Amino acid sequence: MALTVDLGVAELAATRFAISPLSETVSALQQLGDRDRHPVNLRWLRWAADELARRPLDLSRTWPLIVSDRPNWPEFLVPAPRGSGASIDDDLAALRRTPASQVRISLRRVFGDDPPAPVAALAERPAAGLRTIAAELRAAHDRLIAPHWPRIRAVLDADVGYRARRLAAGGAERLFADLHPDLHWQDGRLRLEGARWRAERAVDRGPGGLVLMPVALGTPYVLIKKRTSTQTTVRYPARGVGTLWTAGTRAPAGHAVRLLGRVRAGLLEALRSPATTTDLSRALGVTPSAVSQHLRVLRESGLVASERSGRQVLHMTTPLGTSLIGDDRRR
Repeated sequence: MALTVDLGVAELAATRFAISPLSETVSALQQLGDRDRHPVNLRWLRWAADELARRPLDLSRTWPLIVSDRPNWPEFLVPAPRGSGASIDDDLAALRRTPASQVRISLRRVFGDDPPAPVAALAERPAAGLRTIAAELRAAHDRLIAPHWPRIRAVLDADVGYRARRLAAGGAERLFADLHPDLHWQDGRLRLEGARWRAERAVDRGPGGLVLMPVALGTPYVLIKKRTSTQTTVRYPARGVGTLWTAGTRAPAGHAVRLLGRVRAGLLEALRSPATTTDLSRALGVTPSAVSQHLRVLRESGLVASERSGRQVLHMTTPLGTSLIGDDRRR
C-alpha cells in the first residue's frame, strides 16, 4: 500500500527545495520523545538529554502536540517555508500566521472530539496559543539546535546541492530515484510505500508544487503532509546524517593512512559530513592553521572541495576522496 501525490506539469515545475530550522527543532523534540527514533542521532540525543537534565525547558504547550499516543501530529507546526533557506524567525512567524480555522481542523483531525487539556486550550484560543508555542519552540531551537546549526546546515546544504545536480542531469525521474528507498516516481505520481502504509491513500495536495525538505535530526522515514492549506512538504532524511556526529571519532582506513598520512586521512574521514576548519580543528585536536595547510593539499589533489555558505567556508570530500577512503556503508 502507499500514500500517493499526483503532480501535473505546472506543480512539478513549481517544486522546490527548502531548509527549515523549525523543521529540525520539531523533529529533534520528537526524537527526544522516542517518536520514530533514528539510531544515527544517538550521540546528539545523549548530549541533549544531559543538557535538559541540567536545565529543563518549559514545553508544556508544545510537547502534548508532538509526542502523544496518536499516530499523527498537527501539521501546522512545520509550515512550508516561503524561501529556500528561511531563518527560525521566518519559520515561527509563519507558524503564528496559521488561521484559527486551520488550527482547529488540524487538532480535531489528530485528537478527535475529546482532546487533552493543553490541546483544548489551543483550540479555544488559537492565536494566543500559537504565540506561546512559538516561544517554546524558539527556546528549544536556541538550546538544542543553534549550537550545532552550522554543521547541520552544512549537511542540509550538501544534500540540496546533490539533489539539484540529480534534477539537472535527469529531471524528476532521476531526482526521486534515490531520495529515499520508499519513495518512487512514475507516470506523474509520487508514491510513498512501505510497511507503514496499510491502505492506499491520496494526498490532498496544497497549492503549487511540492517543497522538498531534507532533515538531519529526524526520523528515518519520509513524512508527507496529507492535508495542508500551504504547499505540501516532503521531509526526508538528508544524505550524510550518519556521519554528522562522528567527526574525529572513527579511525580512517589503513590504506588511506598509508597513502596520505594519519592527519590527512583523518580529515577525509571526518569530511564525509561537511564541516568548517574550526569544526575539524576541534574534532581532530589539530590547530586551525595546520588543518588549513592539510586541506590545501587535499584540495589541490582533488580529494576535498570547499565552498562558502553564508559567512562560513565548508569543506567536503569529493567523489574521488570518498572512493579513496571507501564506502561508509560497508564499515
